Amino acid sequence: MFIGRFLMRLLLVPLGGCIAVCVAMLFVMLAQWNRMTALSGDDYSGLATFFFMVPMLAVGTGVMLWPATLGALLAEVFAIRSWMYHAANGGLSAAVSLVSIGGFDKDYDLSAAPLIAIGAGIVAGFTYWAVTGWSAGFWKPVFRQPRPAAELAPVTPPEKIAGR
Repeated sequence: MFIGRFLMRLLLVPLGGCIAVCVAMLFVMLAQWNRMTALSGDDYSGLATFFFMVPMLAVGTGVMLWPATLGALLAEVFAIRSWMYHAANGGLSAAVSLVSIGGFDKDYDLSAAPLIAIGAGIVAGFTYWAVTGWSAGFWKPVFRQPRPAAELAPVTPPEKIAGR
């Protein structure tokens, strides 16, 4: 049981991280659509802009969410399953990355729009929670008290069963 849950977490956590990066990238793409169409410089702003933005934003959002890996690791170790924790983890990691790393592409720099970058981190954190974080940890939560057996299944007295 323990080994199976551990192997499932080893597969599910990277999958949740990849999906979170993709959703953050789509958030930034939609929030900055007019700016991206101006950078792509063609009249076919739909598909061409999409393919122009994907490689650039995949690298940018992927690197910006690296600090969130530490928070996800802590969530797995301590079985933290709160959506607020994961959303705050994503937003905080985006803010830390904006301050420390800066932008890669000088034409398109997310530090010019920090609210969009932090919003993308929050959306990524919530997405990570939706995919992986709601079942974090490969054992039961550490600080949770076990429920008494009386709470788990209500017992009906024999008098009520017999109809007396």
